[in-house]
Amino acid sequence: MRALDLDFMLGLVPILLGYLPLTLFMAAAGMVCALILGCLLAMERVARIPVLDAVVVLFISFFRGTPLLVQLFLFYYGLPQVMPVLRGITGVEAAIIGLTLHFSAYMAESIRAAVLGVDRSQWEAAEAVGMTRIQMMGRIILPQAARVAAPTLVNYFIDMIKSTSLAFTLGVTEMMGATQKAAAGSFLYFEAFIVVAVIYWIVVEALSVVQRRIEFSLNKAFTR
Repeated sequence: MRALDLDFMLGLVPILLGYLPLTLFMAAAGMVCALILGCLLAMERVARIPVLDAVVVLFISFFRGTPLLVQLFLFYYGLPQVMPVLRGITGVEAAIIGLTLHFSAYMAESIRAAVLGVDRSQWEAAEAVGMTRIQMMGRIILPQAARVAAPTLVNYFIDMIKSTSLAFTLGVTEMMGATQKAAAGSFLYFEAFIVVAVIYWIVVEALSVVQRRIEFSLNKAFTR
């Protein structure tokens, strides 16, 4: 059994960290877009608008029921063949679109469950004082639902960061893509993938600390 090439591993760290901003950008952009779309989908699922509800259910079913990698290939390689306007799409753009649509389907169900989990008396009290549906959602229901949904949404963001590693299959040189190139050029696959695994691990653990602080902050008003 050969010894690990520590010099190679230490030299690879700053190279991979140089691609970390791109990884975080794709995850952050996907998270913001997915959260907005997920909220819209969740509100529709709560309202259950005829016809539109069937479309939303189909959307959620498709993006939850198919692998993210297949969806990324569909957006980057498949759709441009039938929609010429998409032929100029970049790998980063396709990755963000794929992350957005994939995770919005999961977020929609989590947000919907959190909204419907708000005690019915809260809905009735808001209606009793004459609030409109929008006022009720904005002032009463969503703030309470956010406390329940927040930990799950942070978990989705963590999953999204890890899922950006699939972007290298679209030709994007992010952390995973850079690792593949370094490993192929040196044939030190074990060392290269150990380094990138540790970097992902540290990033996720840092976000887990943030998640715990968010949970503590949201629960502080409900604890004595």
